[in-house]
Amino acid sequence: MARGEDATSSTLQTVKPQKDISVKEKKQKPQLSVCNKLCFAFGGAPYQITGCALGFFLQIFLLEVAQLDPLNASIILFAGRAWDGITDPTVGFLVSHSRWTRVGRMMPWILCSTPFAVLTYFLIWYVPPFEEGKVLWFLVFYCLFQSMQTCFHVPYSALTMFISTKQEERDSATAYRMTVELLGILLGTAIQGQIVGSVSTCPVDDDNDDYKNSTIPPTVNRTITSLEESKKAHMISSGVICIIYILCSVILFLGVKEQKECVQGESKPLTFRQGLKLVVSHGPYVKLVSAFVCTTLGFLLVEGNFSIFLTYALGQRKDFQNILLVIMLSGTLTIPWWQWFLTRFGKKTAAFCSNLWAIPVIILIVSVKSNLAFLYVVSVAAGVSVGASYFLPWSMLPDVLDDFKVTNPNVHGHEAVFYSFYVFFTKFASGLSLGISTLCLKFAGYVTGNCLQPESVSTTLKVLVSAFPIALIIVGLLILRMYPIDETRRQSNSKVLQARLQSESETQELGSIA
Repeated sequence: MARGEDATSSTLQTVKPQKDISVKEKKQKPQLSVCNKLCFAFGGAPYQITGCALGFFLQIFLLEVAQLDPLNASIILFAGRAWDGITDPTVGFLVSHSRWTRVGRMMPWILCSTPFAVLTYFLIWYVPPFEEGKVLWFLVFYCLFQSMQTCFHVPYSALTMFISTKQEERDSATAYRMTVELLGILLGTAIQGQIVGSVSTCPVDDDNDDYKNSTIPPTVNRTITSLEESKKAHMISSGVICIIYILCSVILFLGVKEQKECVQGESKPLTFRQGLKLVVSHGPYVKLVSAFVCTTLGFLLVEGNFSIFLTYALGQRKDFQNILLVIMLSGTLTIPWWQWFLTRFGKKTAAFCSNLWAIPVIILIVSVKSNLAFLYVVSVAAGVSVGASYFLPWSMLPDVLDDFKVTNPNVHGHEAVFYSFYVFFTKFASGLSLGISTLCLKFAGYVTGNCLQPESVSTTLKVLVSAFPIALIIVGLLILRMYPIDETRRQSNSKVLQARLQSESETQELGSIA
């Protein structure tokens, strides 16, 4: 009997170290390689490439190429963004209610939405051969694309919480993602700007004194290329972007695997009202989203009017696409610096500094008197804030979700709801701003198809890209002061969640051994 007990004891002693070693190896092994992080980052490029092209160029496309009335253009821009905002929480709830499949919960949404998003995006930039119903054409396909893009981007954003259980790895992957997204913005600006910028329906020297003092009335549109060539250029650029969209989706699917161990449990499905109550009841989330909605809205207001502002207020028609490239290149190159800055000084401090830096830059851009060299210098400085505006919100949202998990340990599986409501608030506000700004151009006397616009249009554009954005940024900074998650609280939350995850993992392993 003693020998049997000794044998059993020996066997248990042999098994136990093997278990300890396996648990230790599991803790030490990184869940994300550099290749995984890069593949994850490529998934963010489609949203930014298409968003950049639409943000910078759709307004001027509708006004000058499709030749819509400013009122109709404002209806399309507002209705499209508003519809996009409505679909975000809807998709967020549907995603959170989705079952876990062989390829994960988020990935099926991303894969299925890609072909429809590509098709509808291409049709946005196609000018139909009929006049009656042209407004409806752009409105329908703009709304359809926004819906398909939402089905891609909301699951992709929530995927951040499912690629790793470690906060450090998620932060690192987010930094990779933001770098690639800014490269995507740079690429979208280059493709759309350079292809479309190579053709123009107005003389390249329409900003010189001879043209302005010409006896030909401003209502006469003197073109150097046909309108058909401009339409063709927009279709070519959109086709190239569609190909990139598909490639990035394939890379994301092949290189990223959702970690099921990130799911700590499942709560019962929520209604829209319950989901809204869930997100607005968490103070840090409300403060962070409110702050970033204001600051992001300020940047989007500049983005939406920037091309037409450079064309008519600063007289840089032939150089506006190059100025946009400089801004995006500067923003892309500063992402690694911002990642170091937030690691050294904290994310909240980084958000403060980046937004404060934008205010004098915006003032300089509006104040410059068509000095192209100085405008390029200011554009480099502007890129510093632009890079942070894309990077920091997505870097700080996971911290809020971690804080929510710590304070609500029995509520699980609603990450997509938090992300979708953030995107909803941002898009709805930006749609309202774009619609109002285009409507302002209507009241300022903007004339569709003209190469020269009244002085009131120039004044209106200066207000739209300076006074309004600065006011929004200041309001956002005041709200951000009340954001409670500093570095101490963030690290404390990370330790609590890691300990909780480790405890659950050990409990599951002991249960499997038993």
